[in-house]
Amino acid sequence: MAEDATPQWSLDSLTKAYQQGYMAGLTGQAKNRQPYPEEIPAAAWEAGWDDGFEQLRLQQHSA
Repeated sequence: MAEDATPQWSLDSLTKAYQQGYMAGLTGQAKNRQPYPEEIPAAAWEAGWDDGFEQLRLQQHSA
C-alpha cells in the first residue's frame, strides 16, 4: 500500500525560492550556491536564478 506523500512545500514557499534564486542570478551569484536540499524548491530556485542571470546579461549587454 502506497503512502500519501504530503509535500513539504507550498506555493508561497516555491515563490519565495524562485524570488531568492532570481535575486541571486541578478546579482551574479554562483548557481551552485542553491540552498534547498529538496528537489522541488531547488528547481524553483534554479528557475529563478536562470531568469535573474538572463536579466543580468541583458542589462550588461545594453549598457
